[in-house]
Amino acid sequence: MLWWPKMRDPSASYSMTMADLVEKELTGSIIGAFYEVYNTLGFGFLEHLYIKALELELLARGHLVEREVRVTVMYKGEVLGTQRLDMVVDRLVVVEVKSTYELHRAATRQGYNYLRASSLDIGLLLHFGPEPRVHRLICRTRKNKANLIRSKDME
Repeated sequence: MLWWPKMRDPSASYSMTMADLVEKELTGSIIGAFYEVYNTLGFGFLEHLYIKALELELLARGHLVEREVRVTVMYKGEVLGTQRLDMVVDRLVVVEVKSTYELHRAATRQGYNYLRASSLDIGLLLHFGPEPRVHRLICRTRKNKANLIRSKDME
């Protein structure tokens, strides 16, 4: 069964405008890089190839890109383990990449959980599927920022 997000009525009014987008310029640049990679490579490659191409495109645009960033997952003050994030851009935006034919319903939930674990507020789920799709994720958390273990700290 195919799952498609609900289409929004363009005549309806929404409370959020382009001016209200969090980190609008940064997320706009990341989304632009995503479409550049998608338009160059198309659909059908493995996820790690899209991530590498996206990293190169973001670096060329002057962004700080951290790959394979680990975050600690806590439960009532106890460390459960670590979770790997595909990418963190400019230490502000978590980027999760998917390259499946269909985007699984749980993918956005996974993105929100990554935000909660990292204590970052903004995420982008980039789907390199038959049609390119972008999902903006916002999770306002004010937990201890120490959950984020930078890739350089893992060495």
